[in-house]
Amino acid sequence: MNGKVKSVATGNPFQKAFVMGLLRWNEAENTRQMPWKGEKDPYKIWLSEIILQQTRVEQGLKYYQRFITTLPTINHLAKAPEQQVFKLWEGLGYYSRCRNLIATAKNIVQNFNSVFPATYKGVLSLKGVGPYTAAAITSFAYNASYAVVDGNVFRVLSRIFNIDLPIDSLEGKKFFAGLAQELLPPAKSGIYNQAIMDFGATICKPVPNCANCFFNARCNAFLQNKQSALPVKEKKGTVRQRWFYYFLLEHNGKVALHQRTAKDIWQNLYEPLLMEGTKKMQKRPLFDMLQQTVGINASQYTISGAAVQTTQRLTHQFIHFSFVHLRLFNSIELSHHQWVSKQELPYFPFPKTVKEFIAAAAI
Repeated sequence: MNGKVKSVATGNPFQKAFVMGLLRWNEAENTRQMPWKGEKDPYKIWLSEIILQQTRVEQGLKYYQRFITTLPTINHLAKAPEQQVFKLWEGLGYYSRCRNLIATAKNIVQNFNSVFPATYKGVLSLKGVGPYTAAAITSFAYNASYAVVDGNVFRVLSRIFNIDLPIDSLEGKKFFAGLAQELLPPAKSGIYNQAIMDFGATICKPVPNCANCFFNARCNAFLQNKQSALPVKEKKGTVRQRWFYYFLLEHNGKVALHQRTAKDIWQNLYEPLLMEGTKKMQKRPLFDMLQQTVGINASQYTISGAAVQTTQRLTHQFIHFSFVHLRLFNSIELSHHQWVSKQELPYFPFPKTVKEFIAAAAI
């Protein structure tokens, strides 16, 4: 840690200058527009925050609009069929967020009389809600004095104050949370929280626009040319390699699908027949595995088109896909699968890559 850090969190003119400057920048120069800015309905704020977890704003906008149009209140969400909710979520990834969304909506309707909790502690008790989300909801909806600390805030504070504590360490998280709370102006909590996030998203970006920064004359990182070195991260997680071999079985305009129910990626979404391997497999052993696993042999199908191979990177996993489209001569019974017509497919939620393959298949 830099020697300067200890003096930062004690309350000083430098801090006050940054806070006042940020509020002036927000009022005079911040033109970032988002449909939930200024929103006071905690349900809509909660929706926007859950959707934007690990999702770019540009991508999340259409999903937010889709949700509030289709499910405008917590009661609508709680009563909606889960398949419909997952379909609305389809393509956003990190599907545990959607499961938590459903569980929390039902919890609020059943145990809070359909009224969103109005306290930080109450919001924090909800499934899928952590300190950042609870602070965002309560400060934006009720102007409660809780500082938000997201990736934008970590980046801004680490640069302004030249803090090289790893933001993904326990010590770093605790320090930045304390500093953010100390800087927070109680009378303008919601405005300040939104302002510092907007500033990080538009000016103090990963590649910063220092020329247009209101604080560049005093920013410690800028003065020492350390912007690109901050914030610091220490953890480098291992990436799991997985090989997914999909067989899209079709007969008379219907395809066999099953729902992923295990506690794994894409839980509750649908997919064709899947066989997971431990490594890349050639065609012959792959089709031998198909026959051994489900009893389908070469006399029962024709192969439609060439096999499709692609990959997808998840946070801690790298998926190698192989898709094969088989047209069966006769229908078969397949355990834990259902036969779905082409007309019904749009109502089923799929993982993104699976959806793209099915959409491209000539069914």
